[in-house]
Amino acid sequence: MKLFTKSIIAAGLAMTLATAMAAGPKVVEKSFFPYKDGVPSFDGLTPGLVINAANADQFQSVVDPVLFQQIKDGWVEITVGETTDFALHPNYIAATEAGDASLGATVGEIENYVAGRPFPEEPDINDPRAGEKLAWNYQYGYNWGDSAAIYPFYWRYRNMKSGKVERQIKFNFHFLNWKHRVNQAPIPEFENNPSGLFRSIYVQVLEPFDVRNTQLLIHRYADDLKRDNAWLYLGFQRRVRRLASGQVTDAFLGSDLMIEDFEGYNGRISDMKWTYKGTKNIILPFYYHNDQDLTAEYNDPDGYEFIDFEGKGDCYPKVTWQLRKVFVLESEPVDPNHPISKRVHYVDAQTFTLPRTVLYDRKGDPWKSWTICQANADYHLEKNFGSGVSIDDCFSMVDLQAQHCTTGQFKGQVDPKLNPTSLFTVQHLRAKGR
Repeated sequence: MKLFTKSIIAAGLAMTLATAMAAGPKVVEKSFFPYKDGVPSFDGLTPGLVINAANADQFQSVVDPVLFQQIKDGWVEITVGETTDFALHPNYIAATEAGDASLGATVGEIENYVAGRPFPEEPDINDPRAGEKLAWNYQYGYNWGDSAAIYPFYWRYRNMKSGKVERQIKFNFHFLNWKHRVNQAPIPEFENNPSGLFRSIYVQVLEPFDVRNTQLLIHRYADDLKRDNAWLYLGFQRRVRRLASGQVTDAFLGSDLMIEDFEGYNGRISDMKWTYKGTKNIILPFYYHNDQDLTAEYNDPDGYEFIDFEGKGDCYPKVTWQLRKVFVLESEPVDPNHPISKRVHYVDAQTFTLPRTVLYDRKGDPWKSWTICQANADYHLEKNFGSGVSIDDCFSMVDLQAQHCTTGQFKGQVDPKLNPTSLFTVQHLRAKGR
């Protein structure tokens, strides 16, 4: 029955995309299966190796420069794992092969896009818009699939010098794509979408008491040139207020993250100038969740165990890292008043997730080191098996200058039942807040 259902979905998707010109199958295969003919290697870098301050110089070329400095300073040691395949869902790949997207005249415009990866071709360093194409591949990536939830989601605010946990917040996060859907019905989009939304994010604070029932709702439009709408419900005020555009770059609930940092980058393509800086092989936090040294400290009722943390101040995920193909992508804010001067994203070439990002302050110095761990869905929760999602599994945002960090521990669930459309409305914020 499952195979039959998948076949029906795939057939429906193919019919929807029938009018689009197909991308070359070799191009698509190279994009989605970069390790088909072998995984990258580096002399001496083998599974089980621990990269630390004593041997870091030997592996400097396969570690991003900011993480390398943290290893050299003795803040963290990195354990190497085997490079493995993180295949995305076949429907997303099929949509890519059927697609024929192109860039519009200005940054933020894309034409003829229906679903899948918009630009599966290898980036060309001589193409002045190569960075923009990579950004669209991330924006329309299969991160969390058509809908999913982090349910629950624990954030801890940590002093790196003392190791003290200053605060813990328990959230639920929900994600829903209104358009460009490939796996969960309806495909390719919801018919009842009068505002023309592409994606929504809903966040609810569960504890502690002083911020309990704080809620955040973000609406991103299919038209990238249209500004996002965002609303915040503050439990202690018992009212919904619209967020000004500048507030997405404020510290979110006193953490080391801005709303714009969610998922690696949570903003419009048109808000940034995008530059492709080259392709290289570096280590990234990709792994099988069930093979990690997990913690049961949260006493999850389903017996789920979370990723643990270690290193200076317990600010670093206790996971294995793989040598993977990476596109180096730089984003510079268009707004001169933005609090950062740029981000450098290390984009995983297979999944187009953003496992490593470095934020630079307005002087141009490294400010924050942003890590989002990636777990294979087939070695995670049973409900995630076969979803073809690279599961966001933990995070670490390290403020290098203040020596402070915020860490996140996820229970990611690719489950459409957790994400009804009614959840992503201002009316829900008010109803939940009563």
